[in-house]
Amino acid sequence: MIVQIKGNVKYPITLDPTIWIFDDRKRTYDEVFNKAEAQKQAEEENELKRKSLRFDREVYQQKLNPPVNKSINRYEKERILKDTFLMPLKPFIHTSEPDSKVEKVYLETDEGQLELQTDDLAQALLLFSREGKPIKERGPVHLYFEDGSNKHDPIKGITKIIFE
Repeated sequence: MIVQIKGNVKYPITLDPTIWIFDDRKRTYDEVFNKAEAQKQAEEENELKRKSLRFDREVYQQKLNPPVNKSINRYEKERILKDTFLMPLKPFIHTSEPDSKVEKVYLETDEGQLELQTDDLAQALLLFSREGKPIKERGPVHLYFEDGSNKHDPIKGITKIIFE
């Protein structure tokens, strides 16, 4: 259930999609591909956060030191257990620091290798959770392009991302 980024990179890294559910960079499927519905949901979430902050100020005024770890509220817990999430690939590519001369990337999948341009990969998202559950069938991740060009036919079964 891991994906390796290796090849002509300064720092080869191993990605563990099972822990991304707690990462703030994750985005919902609707947020990426159904913008109108996501905007409505974001407005509802912002209203809930405003009410929550007002309640926190009134109840916990004596508390001077906020907690170091951000706790998950009930709404966030329900969202984690029901939504479908994608993670942008760009931060991980940036961390691995591919050589500036690299133009091609190979995705090693359970069906063979696919070749992509590095620019296309930088705009990719990895589906890691469907309806609150990790991707097991042809997983651990499915690759989608942010423009939605492969929305109905993502690249599945990715185990390695190799820069050459």
